[in-house]
Amino acid sequence: MPAATRTFTARNVQLTRAALAAVAAVMITFSPDHSAAVGLAVFAGFALSTGLVQLLAAIIVHPSGHRWPSVIIAAVSFAAGMFGGIPGLRSEGLFFTLVIAWAAATGFVELIAGIRSKGTDGARDAVLVGGLGLLLALLLALVPAGFVQESVLAGGVTSTLTSIIIGVGLFGGYAAIVAVFLGIAGLTPGAKKTADAETGTDADRLADHGGHA
Repeated sequence: MPAATRTFTARNVQLTRAALAAVAAVMITFSPDHSAAVGLAVFAGFALSTGLVQLLAAIIVHPSGHRWPSVIIAAVSFAAGMFGGIPGLRSEGLFFTLVIAWAAATGFVELIAGIRSKGTDGARDAVLVGGLGLLLALLLALVPAGFVQESVLAGGVTSTLTSIIIGVGLFGGYAAIVAVFLGIAGLTPGAKKTADAETGTDADRLADHGGHA
């Protein structure tokens, strides 16, 4: 495939992931309902779509030998998304268990991948996003189970803060930070150069082996 016709690059992966995270953050931010059902519905959609992007990245973007992080993240995201997408299973316990497991697993894989590729383009992005995933897992694990706190606002309105509201809010905050960071990374000139370099490298590699570049 000619390099000029290649439309899905590392830059596109960053921007697509940023867009998906932004959608999840907006849905949670503007939803008055931060229940387990809503939180898992948003998480399931985010995880499944992220898994699809990672799978495409492994097939189209990353060269052989560098696909394992995307493959693992895609598999974990698909599994978590499918479980979270079953309405009958949605509960507070499942939300915390599923999101903690997903964030810890994908965060660890992305962090290790970034550390192993230290000094190369995209390594810093992987380290930061992986670290954010691990931080999300830690913060969710620290939320007290069954936490309930009522407070009286101005005008005598009673507000109730629960563990699931905190948990869903933390996931929304994580999604917002990832969206901003990956959006900036994908729009910087350096990201475009990285994508172009990878395209040229892949084309040269195929040409050297007698394939169509």
